[in-house]
Order: sequence, then C-alpha cells, then structure tokens
Amino acid sequence: MTVEEFEDFYAQKVASLTGQLYVMLGDLQEAQDVVQEAFVKGWTRRRQLDRDGHPEAWIRTVAWRLAVSRWRGRRRMADAWRRRGAPPAHVDAPGSEQVVLVDALRELPARQRRTLTLHYLCDLTVEQTAHEAGLSVNTVKTHLARGRVALAHRLHDSHIEEEDPVV
Repeated sequence: MTVEEFEDFYAQKVASLTGQLYVMLGDLQEAQDVVQEAFVKGWTRRRQLDRDGHPEAWIRTVAWRLAVSRWRGRRRMADAWRRRGAPPAHVDAPGSEQVVLVDALRELPARQRRTLTLHYLCDLTVEQTAHEAGLSVNTVKTHLARGRVALAHRLHDSHIEEEDPVV
C-alpha cells in the first residue's frame, strides 16, 4: 500500500472504525485513542496490509487488542492501589445523552457485545466474525441469538418507559 493509498484508506475508514470500537467499548474517547494507535501501527506495516487484503479487519483487531491491553493495565493498577489502601479513581456512569443502543450493549457480556458489533455493525459474516473474534462458528451463533434476545428485552423496556406518560 503506497502512502497515498494508506491516506485514502485512513480517510475512508477512520470514522466507521471509531464508531465500531465505540459500540464495542462504550467509550468514545477510548475508541478514538485505540483506533488512532492501530492506524499508527498499520502505517509501519502498510505493505503487509496490502498483501493481506483485509486492512480494515486488521486495524479493527489491533484496536480491540489495544483496548483489552489497556483494560488489563488499569485493572492491575486498581489492584495495586487497593493493596496499598488507596481507593481507585472513580469512573462516572454513562450520561443520559448517550445512545440507547450503546447503553443496552454495555449491559451485555463483553464477548457477546463484540460479536454483535462485528456481525451487525461491521457487516461481517458469521464465519468472518468467528475468525476475527477467535471463536467457533457455533459460539458466534449462540452469542448472536442470546444477544438479540437480551437487546430486544432491554430496548423494548427503554422504549416503553419513554412512551408511557406519567399519570
């Protein structure tokens, strides 16, 4: 991939990849950070990205792994602070301005949320989702089925609460 091709790829995909990671992570700033870092890593491997033929999947996977690595680091830091007797930093709850779908997705287990995002928002097939998430096809199908049921319940409840007038 030439410099110009990589710049075009970046311009075309940065917004959608950030949106996908936002849905997976539930944190826009974190999504922006890990996508940018993944593109930086991709820049140094742009010739390899061209040969692989799936640069978007590569960037998304790298961004996801970076996010997981950051979570682990934060968890280790919080554990260390607990051992020393100091409280970990407080993380505010999601604000009311956030999208209802993202709030509903946040309540799902992380693997289920990632599977739903890869399949429905990233438009990957079940097989592609399985490959990118490192799961079996049957596990992906199970996550998708259970995730749809859980989301339907959560989104239905939110929808009803919004429409019911206070009497």
